[in-house]
Amino acid sequence: MKFMKLGSKPDSFQADGDNIRYVATELATDIVVNVGDVKFYLHKFPLLSKSARLQELVANTNEENNDEIYIQDIPGGPVAFEICAKFCYGMTVTLNAYNVVAARCAAGYLEMYETVEKGNLIYKIEVFLNTSIFRSWKDSIIVLQTTKSLLPWSEEIKVVSHCLDSIASKASIDTSKVDWSYTYNRKKLPSENGNDPHWNGVRKQQTVPQDWWVEDLCELHIDSYKRVLTTIKAKGGIPVDVIGESLKAYAMRRLPGFSKGMVQCGDVLKNRSLVETIVWLLPTEKGSAPCSFLLKLLKAAILLECGEMGRRELMRRTGQQLEEATVTDLLIRTCPGEATIYDVDIVQNLVEEFVMQDRSAPGENEFQEIRSPRFVPEASKLMVAKLVDGYLAEIARDPNLPLSKFVDLAEMVSGFPRPSHDGLYRAIDMYLKEHPGISKNEKKRICRLMDCKKLSPEACMHAVQNERLPLRVVVQVLFFEQVRAATSSAGSSTPDLAGSVRALLPGGSHGSSRSATTNTEDEWDAVPTEEELKALKGELATLRLGAGGGGGRERSGNELNDGPKSNAENVAASKVKGLLMSKKIFSKLWLSKEKLGENSSSDTSESPGSANAGETKSTPSRSRRHSVS
Repeated sequence: MKFMKLGSKPDSFQADGDNIRYVATELATDIVVNVGDVKFYLHKFPLLSKSARLQELVANTNEENNDEIYIQDIPGGPVAFEICAKFCYGMTVTLNAYNVVAARCAAGYLEMYETVEKGNLIYKIEVFLNTSIFRSWKDSIIVLQTTKSLLPWSEEIKVVSHCLDSIASKASIDTSKVDWSYTYNRKKLPSENGNDPHWNGVRKQQTVPQDWWVEDLCELHIDSYKRVLTTIKAKGGIPVDVIGESLKAYAMRRLPGFSKGMVQCGDVLKNRSLVETIVWLLPTEKGSAPCSFLLKLLKAAILLECGEMGRRELMRRTGQQLEEATVTDLLIRTCPGEATIYDVDIVQNLVEEFVMQDRSAPGENEFQEIRSPRFVPEASKLMVAKLVDGYLAEIARDPNLPLSKFVDLAEMVSGFPRPSHDGLYRAIDMYLKEHPGISKNEKKRICRLMDCKKLSPEACMHAVQNERLPLRVVVQVLFFEQVRAATSSAGSSTPDLAGSVRALLPGGSHGSSRSATTNTEDEWDAVPTEEELKALKGELATLRLGAGGGGGRERSGNELNDGPKSNAENVAASKVKGLLMSKKIFSKLWLSKEKLGENSSSDTSESPGSANAGETKSTPSRSRRHSVS
């Protein structure tokens, strides 16, 4: 820290209690200066020789009370006046970044100009400011902090504007020219840690990161910080992501609990003003701030009841880069007293903002109706779809979550490309587990969200054994797993199913449970019994064993006669034949729904020993498949 010493005489100011100051000298004092609630017993000659204001005050006092004057509005109060008084006596005074502005404002109030005496206090302070303080990075920040309590004097003497320009100029300078100390406690660069892989034994000059100035500015009050950052942005040369990093660091420092995604109420008005200012300072460019930081800001804005415009702006900006978010980021709790745990409406708005990017963007003319399209990458859509699936699985645990909110949010990303529906199946299963009493129509509606063809083999195995799913969904899952096993051994990954194979699906469905609209409510609501589930698993196991061994036997028998082409055809034919032979079990399982009654919406299946046991014994193919499992 820079400092300047003025005067050479020893400091002879002494105190008598908290409210009396006097000069210990042989000469009796002849003037009393009242500054606030402190009395200064001083001598007229040294004071009046350097202060035009004191000359005027003494001249205007009446004869009866000409040895006492009152100064109530001097900037800096008694402390600043004491510095000026010591300078008048020629006593040693040390000026630094913490007291120089108060001394300068007080000297201006007392009119200690060069016209009164050469080398007066104002001149000496101005030299110190321009040659030392404004050239120092940290001293400029400290001085700017002290100006807040000295307004409007500090504005009038141009100290604030000089500080702003000094700080902004240094923050915008090329990092190779930064040769002063700064605070940087975050992850350091390899060269700073001595782990640079290109280090050849010679110590190189440490590389200065682009955001070297971020942490030091966190010491500023929000009003000063706003002015500094506005000046930095006006000068240009700073990447927008560094500006975003500065705002993030400031919020972490100034908002208690912000780093953990929650803001402690405390001084609500102060915190609200801080959040609204940070939102206002955000650069307009997309990606200038991390999505997780924007979501934390949104949570804080909701909790602190910030303005509607600020919240809308945050949702718009967050929605544009929603693919960067995590499920934890989206778990925004509702206000106390609400029925649900999490605020699903906000997430719906965020997804809607993301979807809106695919529609249109404003043209060059704001009054022009024609819009130019702006497309979202397919990879971003896939990431958002997975994000929504994970979010649905979390909120599905809420027993008070309405089905409509679950379905509406899932349908918003239903058109996004997703090679797998495992995440959506997990969310649906979780909802069915936590809401066992939903109606037939509701169960039908939620299951239509899932495409059985896009379930992985592991998810299929789980679904076949899942007693919470309707029978129709279980049958479809088993069917498509059989088709997958058959077609994969035949060398075709996306086969066109023949009409006879499609007929295996109840109601002539083409694969997705969403397309099944011709079935009765009982078909959807039927729940498989334990014996039916065992039979289904037996069918699946038999098919997999056949895919592993039968294909090889058939290949060895036809290899010499028909060649590779007929071999693939024979394998495919054998698998399709196996599927057709399985038609009996699908038919019998479908008929068994009539014997399940009206208790199909229960969370557990019926116990073994139902009427299907007899059917299982009387069906040879079914008995054989069951024995394999």
